[in-house]
Amino acid sequence: MPLPRLPLLAALFFVSGFAALVYQVLWVRQLGLLLGSTAQAAALAIAIFFAGIALGGWFWGRRAKRFRSCLAAFGWLEIGVAATALGHFILLDAYGLIYPVLFGLVEGLPGGDLLLKLGLAALVLLPPAILMGGTLPVLGHELIRRPRDLGRLGSLLYAVNTAGAAAGALAAGFMLPLWLGFSGAYLMAVGLDLLVGLIALWLARNQVLPAAAPASTVIEKPSPTDDSASVGVWTLAFVSGFVALGVEVLWTRLFAQVLQNSIYTYSLVLVVFLLALTLGAVLANRLCRLRTVDTRWIMTLLLISAGVLVALTPFVFHALTGGLDYVAAGRPFHEYLLRVAAVALAVMLVPGLALGTILPYLLRGLEQSRASTGELLGRLIAVNTTGAIAGALVSGFVLLPLLGATRTLLVLAAVYLTVAAALLASSGAGRLRLAGAAISVLIAGMLAFLPLGNLQPLRLNAAANERLVAMVEGAHATVAVIERDRHQLIRVNNHYTLGGTGALESERNQALIPMLIHPDPREVFFLGMGTGITAGAALLFPVERVEVCEILPEVVSLARAHFRPWTEGLFDDPRVTIHAEDGRNCLRRSRQRYDLIISDLFTPWEAGTGNLYTLEHFRTASTRLKPGGLFVQWLPTYQVSEREFAIIARTMDEVFDQVVLWRGDLFPAQSIVALVGQNEARPLDPAVPVRHGRELAGNPSLPADLLEAVALRFYAGNITASGLFAEAAINTDNRALIEYLAPRTQREVQAGRARWLTGDQLGLLYERLLRNPGLANDPYLARLTDAQLGYVVAGRSYFHHGVYRLAGETERAALFLEDFLARTPFEVPPPEMEPPQTLSGWEESRADHGRARSPQQ
Repeated sequence: MPLPRLPLLAALFFVSGFAALVYQVLWVRQLGLLLGSTAQAAALAIAIFFAGIALGGWFWGRRAKRFRSCLAAFGWLEIGVAATALGHFILLDAYGLIYPVLFGLVEGLPGGDLLLKLGLAALVLLPPAILMGGTLPVLGHELIRRPRDLGRLGSLLYAVNTAGAAAGALAAGFMLPLWLGFSGAYLMAVGLDLLVGLIALWLARNQVLPAAAPASTVIEKPSPTDDSASVGVWTLAFVSGFVALGVEVLWTRLFAQVLQNSIYTYSLVLVVFLLALTLGAVLANRLCRLRTVDTRWIMTLLLISAGVLVALTPFVFHALTGGLDYVAAGRPFHEYLLRVAAVALAVMLVPGLALGTILPYLLRGLEQSRASTGELLGRLIAVNTTGAIAGALVSGFVLLPLLGATRTLLVLAAVYLTVAAALLASSGAGRLRLAGAAISVLIAGMLAFLPLGNLQPLRLNAAANERLVAMVEGAHATVAVIERDRHQLIRVNNHYTLGGTGALESERNQALIPMLIHPDPREVFFLGMGTGITAGAALLFPVERVEVCEILPEVVSLARAHFRPWTEGLFDDPRVTIHAEDGRNCLRRSRQRYDLIISDLFTPWEAGTGNLYTLEHFRTASTRLKPGGLFVQWLPTYQVSEREFAIIARTMDEVFDQVVLWRGDLFPAQSIVALVGQNEARPLDPAVPVRHGRELAGNPSLPADLLEAVALRFYAGNITASGLFAEAAINTDNRALIEYLAPRTQREVQAGRARWLTGDQLGLLYERLLRNPGLANDPYLARLTDAQLGYVVAGRSYFHHGVYRLAGETERAALFLEDFLARTPFEVPPPEMEPPQTLSGWEESRADHGRARSPQQ
């Protein structure tokens, strides 16, 4: 049969690009589960993947001319990608089992953990990535028969493959994992690659080979300036990769300040960026057809356009977001995504198109090269991808912390303008060219040092009298300490508050309640730190060791500098070890066992947070407990619906022998609750909170009934014994339900179409838990007397008192208050005051608690 038509091979290359981005998205996530969901781990995975692409482009490009049929070679490369990608299942499972042992071998060595992560990423990613890198040069060598077609057809292949990548990013971010699970989505990508490879082999088998080698293999009369021109092309290819990936990193950081930051919004920003690159390649394809205009003039115009447009993006971004206001607040899920897409397109599409035109248009400048088509394409991919690795790392880990996101964007824009000036100056000695070069350099300098004015990285709430105390634009996030109403708080990425001194007692409760119910808490692990107030409360007890893991190093440094007075010596006590690391990874690699593992409140819809509620993570926590140990998972009921709560409770119940529910407060509107898991089902000893309470107060004569009442009113029910959630779905690493459902719920609640698990809904849950199986039949309460059981009911009554009081139903509120008073051996504040909320300072109100951790929308 004749040589296959271009549309068919283009379709195969589209599918190849689709599968490649599905792989990349899933690889980054899976490696994040093993290496930690930190910016460093994600950058490492992407850098290794890009390094494989670069090596593959260079290696296979040089060998393309040796293949008898490049189409067959393309088919085998695709099959090879599928085969090596399958090895990821074996490698990741094996590594997960031996990781704690390997970490123990390198622990304490400078850079040992980083080398360990680097080794795994290379082992998993390099083999398939090296094969992927060869697909463009090999297929291009097959299709491009004439040197003059290198720009036109090469840019077309690049556009088709990038369009496939955009579609793959959309599918992997929005649909496939929820429909098929991550393993199913991965196997689908493997199947697609295998199908592409088999079709290519079938086409090659029926292909009529040309009588001679392709004309692109040898150029009869190369230009005398051929080599020097190629050097300029390779330089531009490196710069293009460096700036383009650096800009993508910075755009992603800008959008993190105003978006939900879920798996959906991150995917949407990536899809828009890839779409812009696709359109840029299409434009390059049209420009490559122009034969009457000097390529240097076109490239200079592209560089200047890219520089100017990138420089404008911070101004456009701030204008469209109203100065970093939350985008589309109050909109339901699908409308929210459309609004986000519209803003992303407005900010990124045109400048991204300019960025995306530069690389494929460089092929036009290589049409007079001596090298073969495959070698040229492979070298271009290698040089550009190497620049991309450098650009992402330097921009994200050096320039951004040093200069900030906005200034770094302006510096990268200035790089394009400086290169354009150099290209103009090298084009000849004409006055016009020299003047143009001088103007470009001048503009570049102005951009680099331009006053930012109102383009600040943080939005303060003037109505709340907020004042900036300190701020760090770090590689991981933009973190600030803010003063509000004489209290300090930590805010991350402009809209997410980790906690503060305004919720001091309630934050301490997150440590005090678990510490009070454990018989002898000596070794405690905290997953998440925030301000450090919660972890510091553990030091009020005679603990021997406290380990704290906080994913954001910027949070650790700011908490250390500004929250010492409220953390009970957390940052100075020799019993304390603080890790700036992903908590899940930190716990998994630990060889220690703990009496208590306390997992902090997290924003459920943020990308990566769902990993902290999975079956696999809970199993890891279970294995890190000592006999009689407790795993405590705090949940913000004002950020989960009953559906998400049921999934998390059911998942924990699948792992632990007994799971019970404790309240962190009695506040009806913005409550926190703790799921407490035990490996061996044991009843609560009522003497334990009495003994700990006396130690905590430094008063051994405190009445037992007082301490029992204070503690037991926070008990809410037995998840395991009730069986209420036996039919709920289980959240796993493969079926990440929380990751995909929580963002939808958040938007529907904001639009008034759904409800959080607060108020009367939470009250109904408490009633169901107390009735099933009933207080007298609750095995966790088997050692309690009738009077002590009455304290549990008193807590229920006080919660309902608050619910009805907020609803304006004063008579029903009064009845529940009477019941509370009748069962409680101490006085309470009058009804017009906030309900007592805490253990160590129960007389204080904590109305600020919910705001201390919810998005400021």
